[in-house]
Amino acid sequence: MADSKGFIPLNFSVQEQQDMEQSAKLFYEQLSTRRSVRDFSDKPIPDSVLEHAILAAGTAPSGANMQPWQFVVVQNPEIKAQIRQAAEKEERELYEHRASDEWLDALAPLGTDANKPFLETAPALIAIFLKKVTIDADGTKHKNYYTSESVGIATGVLVAALHQAGLATLTHTPSPMKFLTEILQRPSHERPFLLLVVGYPAEDALVPNIQRLPLRDIATFLK
Repeated sequence: MADSKGFIPLNFSVQEQQDMEQSAKLFYEQLSTRRSVRDFSDKPIPDSVLEHAILAAGTAPSGANMQPWQFVVVQNPEIKAQIRQAAEKEERELYEHRASDEWLDALAPLGTDANKPFLETAPALIAIFLKKVTIDADGTKHKNYYTSESVGIATGVLVAALHQAGLATLTHTPSPMKFLTEILQRPSHERPFLLLVVGYPAEDALVPNIQRLPLRDIATFLK
């Protein structure tokens, strides 16, 4: 029952240590198979899977609980084609003019280039927008806080949820991404944050032979 200040009891169950350790290990092992994929099947995704993954993303913490995100799911072939055309234009500028030699050298092992056919092949694109302000139905504006951090966390939850559901993803960030605002007809107070490509990997999909850093290189424990 909520008290007079609008608080309710926390719904939380304490697990036995053995169960905690097993859950943590299983979750890691599941996510350790996640890879960014660039070769997708066009097999459609059940709507309920996308909906529940986005609902999971919506549980992410956010500054002052303003939830400054908007997820636009694109499955229309014509709109996907428009996005590909615009994204490839920006990518050509990147590879030919904007990117430094150091950046291009870092990208080389991944085998990427300006061609992005997956933007049309994959059954769904999720354009993630960051809202600097929230606007009520009556037009009142409310400032949002820690927006980049909040939307970044929500995006991570979304990637994990989709992987858990058996789907492959690719985080795509052509720069600038203003074309997403125009193509998807989003309001000016929303800023494109990331374009997530979602689907089943193609049967012959290949991924770069790369390794993830071990725990000792990514964590410091001070006891």
